[in-house]
This record gives sequence, C-alpha cells and structure tokens, in this order.
Amino acid sequence: MSRCCFSSLFLKRQSSVLHIHSSNHAIIDHIRHGDLDSARNLFDAITNKTTISWNSMLAAYTYQPGHLHYALQLFAEMPQPDVVSYNTLLSCYFLNNDTRAACVLFRAMPVKDVASWNTMISGLCRNGMLDDARKVFDEMPHRNAVSWNAIVSGCIKAGDLRLAEDYFRQAPHRNDLVLQTAMIAGYMSVGEIQVALKMFDEMPVRNSVTWNAVIAGFVENGRSEDGLKLFRRMLDEMEVRPNPSSFSSVLLGCSNLSALELGKQIHQLACKSPIGSNLTVCTSLLSMYCKCGDLVDACKLFDRIHRKDVVTWNAMISGYAQHGYGLKAIQVFDKMRNLGKPKPNHITFVAVLTACNHAGLLELATRCFESMKSDYGLEPQSDHYSCMVDIFCRAGLLVKAIGLIEQMPVNLKPHPAVYGTLLGACRVHRNLEFAEFAAKKLVELEPQSAGAYVQLANVYASMNKWTDVSRIRKWMKENDVVKVPGYSWIELKGVVHQFRSGDRLHSQLGLIHAKLDELEVASKRLGYEHDLDSALHDVGEEQRRMLLWRHSEKLAIAFGLINTPLGKTLRVFKNLRVCGDCHRAMKFIAGIERRSIVLRDATRFHHFSNGTCSCGDYW
Repeated sequence: MSRCCFSSLFLKRQSSVLHIHSSNHAIIDHIRHGDLDSARNLFDAITNKTTISWNSMLAAYTYQPGHLHYALQLFAEMPQPDVVSYNTLLSCYFLNNDTRAACVLFRAMPVKDVASWNTMISGLCRNGMLDDARKVFDEMPHRNAVSWNAIVSGCIKAGDLRLAEDYFRQAPHRNDLVLQTAMIAGYMSVGEIQVALKMFDEMPVRNSVTWNAVIAGFVENGRSEDGLKLFRRMLDEMEVRPNPSSFSSVLLGCSNLSALELGKQIHQLACKSPIGSNLTVCTSLLSMYCKCGDLVDACKLFDRIHRKDVVTWNAMISGYAQHGYGLKAIQVFDKMRNLGKPKPNHITFVAVLTACNHAGLLELATRCFESMKSDYGLEPQSDHYSCMVDIFCRAGLLVKAIGLIEQMPVNLKPHPAVYGTLLGACRVHRNLEFAEFAAKKLVELEPQSAGAYVQLANVYASMNKWTDVSRIRKWMKENDVVKVPGYSWIELKGVVHQFRSGDRLHSQLGLIHAKLDELEVASKRLGYEHDLDSALHDVGEEQRRMLLWRHSEKLAIAFGLINTPLGKTLRVFKNLRVCGDCHRAMKFIAGIERRSIVLRDATRFHHFSNGTCSCGDYW
C-alpha cells in the first residue's frame, strides 16, 4: 500500500474515532440536561457504536425511574456488554424497586468487580433490605471505602445507629471523610447533636457535604439559629463554597424562624454565586418567601424561573394556598396541568386541597380528590384525607367528616390532626357528642399531647360548662400534660421581639398598652365589638374584655406600629391559631392605621388591609 493511501486511511479512521468520541460526549451532555429523546436519537445515528456509547445510553435510563423497559431492550441489543454494562443494569433494577430481578442478575453476572458488590449493598439498603445487604457485605472478596460507606449509610437509613457504629469501628479507614460525614448525619438524625458536633470539630478536613450535614441537622432538630450561625462560620472559614444543599438548609432555617430579612440577605449571596440560578436554590428561595409572608417577591421569583420542576410548582401552589388565595392557587395548578409537564404528585394535591380548604371550595376539592386516582393513578394518602376532613368540618358537615374517616383504607391510619380538626369544628358548631369522640381518639394517639385536652376544654368553655373545664384541667395535671403557651413575635431590624398574652416584661410595655387603648377606642367608634366567645375563662365580662385586648398578637402589632414608619407592612407570627376576637380586631386596626398587616398563625397566613382579610373570614 502506498504511503498516500495509508495516510488517507489513517486520517479516515482518526476522523471516525473523533466523531464517535464527540458523539459520546454529546449523548452524555443531553443526559445531564434530562433530554433522553435527543440522547437516544443521537445514539441511534451512530453507525460504529463503541461500548462507551452503549453504556452511556444505558446509564441514561438509570437517572430516573420508569425506564426499565427501555434499559432491558437496549441491554439485550448490546453486542459485548462489559462489567460496567451489568452494573448499570443492576442500578436500573434497584431504581425501579425490582430487587428480585437485581439479585437474579447479580448471581448470573459472568464477572463482578468491587463496584458490582457495592451497587448491590447500596441498592438493597435503599430498598429497606438491610439484612440482605449485610449478607452481601460479608461475602465480598474485597472491600473498599465505598463498601464501608454503603453499609454504614444503610444502617443509618434503617434507623439502626448502634449497628452503624459497630461497622464504623471495624472500618480500616475511620478517618475517611465520607464515612465520618455519614456518621455525623446519623447522629443528627436521632438528635445526638453533641456527639455529631464533637466528630465534626475533630475532623482535620471537611467538605461541603460535611458542613451541610451539620447545618441541616441543626435545622431538623429545631435549632435553626445554630444552623444559621454555622452557615456564617462556613462562609468565614472559606474552606468550601456553599452549594445548593447549603442554601436549601439555611433557607429552611430562615423559614422556621420567620427571618425574612436574613432570607433576603442569603438571596443576595446566592445571586452573587455561580449557582444563583440553580433550580434547587431558586425553589428554596421561593419557599422561604412564601413561608416568611412575602408573597409578592415569591411570585416575582416564580415568574423568573424558566425551567420549573414539580417541587417549584408545588411551592407556588402551596404558597398561594397558605396565604388564603385559593383561586390563584387553582389557576397555577391548572396552568401546570395544561403544560403537561411535570405531572402532579401527591404533594401537589395536598397543596391543591389546602387551597380549596382555605377558600371554601368544597365541590372543587371533592372533584380534585376523586381525580387523583382516576386521572393520575395516585392513591390518596393520610394527608389528603386530613384535608378533606378539614374541608367538611369547615362547611359544618361533621357527619360527613366522620364518615370519611371511617372510610379510610385499613393501611392508612388517621393522622392526629384529623381528630384535632374535628375537635376544633365541634367548638365552632357546639357539638359536644362528636367533640368527646374526637378527644378520646386524639388522646389514644397522643396521650401526652395537650391538644386534645385543651380543645375539649375549649368546647366546654364555649358552652359555659365550667365544671367540665375544671375537670379537664385537673386531668391534665394528673397526667403531667403541659400546655404549650401561646406567643407571638415580630422581627424589626434583625431583632426578634416575642410577646405572650398579658405580657408584663417588655421594656416598652407602657407605650404598647397606651397604643392598644387608643386603638380600642377608635375601633369601637367604627363598630368593633369584643368576641367574648374567644375569652375562654370563667371570669367577669369586663375582665374578659381586658384579657382579649392583651392577647400576644395584639401586643406584637402595637409594638410594630410604635416602632416602624407610617405605611410599612407589619409581619407578625403566632405559634397557635389566631382567635376570633384578634382576627376581628386586626381588620379594624389595619383600616385605622392604613397599614397592611400580615399575620401567620399555626395553620395559615392572614393579610389584613383596608378593613378586610384575605381569608374572607373563612378560616
């Protein structure tokens, strides 16, 4: 062969190799962006597919469940599957919860590497088969750091921290960063915060996952302030940059604390980072704005997000629902359905039913509840039944609410909130028989929770049965049941000011009482009358009025009015449900002061403006 022909052939082969190489990269790029159709079209167009081409396309079907059929079809067509091919198919089986087929494939594999064994251990643990995973671990001919990480993480996921500790002590490299991080997350998951912090502080090197494990642990254990402090420390030490998980945890902490101003600062920080447009970060910010009472900025952010996933849509629907804008929530839901992608999930319908509940849309709620299974193949869960029970209770259909509870599938246990809702409705509708039934069920489910006792006492109080109220309070003392005290708080200039009903400690108490007295006179002039049914105490009428006008949310509002410029929106938060008298008074106060007042109680937001509330008095 002449030199010229040889060179030409060599160049053609080089060109072909480069073409395949670039095609493989393009396939992987499509997969990373979730575009499986484009990836498959490009794969099918390659004439001389390499094993890498086949494995790349096969891996695409392991990114999300529902593609096992295509993976099996592709695997059957592969001319020479290698160990990577088998491992990928193994992962696909586990992703689609077909553990039996995964075990069959694993036993039949012509060759296994350490990744094959690790895939089995991780897959079995993810599917709740810890004992089988331990057997595979014991049979492994060779283990690496991933093997130990997989079994330790599996024990933690199964809730067996002591077993995880046993494996951790046996691990040859206990200083492994991933392994220690798994243990820190495990300790946090069971509330052993000090043990987790000790391990964290002793680590010579930490990565973003380690920091996130502790920050998230603080937030999940009700110590959001400590989580925010650790986030600041992470930024100061500059060992690692915050990633989407960091922002998600710290923004959840802001939501828990209702720290809107701090949340806005974190938003600015996110915008300055390379991941400011990351969907997870944007959705966490959206959720924070909704939960902190700033629906305007939440809507602006939602409109700027171009590629929304189901979590983003759910956050916006839920935000509208919690703020009392039920019809707007339904409009967002309809837009999501009309687009066709993404499909609604169980959480979507919780948000939709909550929206219907807060807006009094009984018929629409019933249609949505029934469409879950008929249109989307989703079986209603306990949360969906709870929403429907609440809707019936608010409409005064107590018999229908109890009927729905009794119709719940045997595999679904009624959530305590179901009976709590029924109890609250019994107070409004003064139905003592159903109240005692609901209280009994609630005590059986949560014997040490004060909710059942307090709500039943409130039912008796609303009917002036003070002897029965005393009996319930005595019962609480005998059973060492402690009532959660009601309190409200407001954030001004980064400082949180907390108030309790009848507060006697605040430094501005004299000014606050003077402001409240002024507002009471002005409100009465406009037609306000005290809702004495909200004063559940066996005292005289005048003392009831005084107690009502010193409720914690009124104190917080008066403090805010004194210390903020005219026209500034006030945002107040309360740990319990707002009473009827405070709700009525807030409408008058908002009108008198020409202010917008946003009040979040234990169940929802209320937007008071110009003498009205966003809930339309249906709450």
